[in-house]
Amino acid sequence: MDRYLPQTLKLSSSPQTISTVLHYIEDISKSYCLSPDKHFDVVTCITEAVNNAIVHGNACDCSKSVHLSVLQKKDVLAIHVSDEGNGFDYENLPDPTSPEHVENIGGRGVYLIRQLSHRVSFLNNGSTVEMEFKL
Repeated sequence: MDRYLPQTLKLSSSPQTISTVLHYIEDISKSYCLSPDKHFDVVTCITEAVNNAIVHGNACDCSKSVHLSVLQKKDVLAIHVSDEGNGFDYENLPDPTSPEHVENIGGRGVYLIRQLSHRVSFLNNGSTVEMEFKL
């Protein structure tokens, strides 16, 4: 049976909202009894996705929102992060591990999400990311 956590978060597009996200992730970890390794993966992926939504999707426009929801599907935890931006070309991102990009300050968020989640999908032209983690 699918179930949502008691709340879905609606966040303003301000970097200060990351602290709210971290508290929410603690609730997720407790609700689903995540192992320390799985907790690390979920924390990293959600904070990267929310930060990307705030900075790149909504351009730090506090009048725009980021939505975060969690759904359990059998043995999988599905996490959706959506912004109000136009999306992005998620199929043609530079490889942050290549020599010409390895010293860049940014550009690793989507790479980390792809490495740490079991499955990742980009919906709505990239303005929604769905990450799945096996429980």
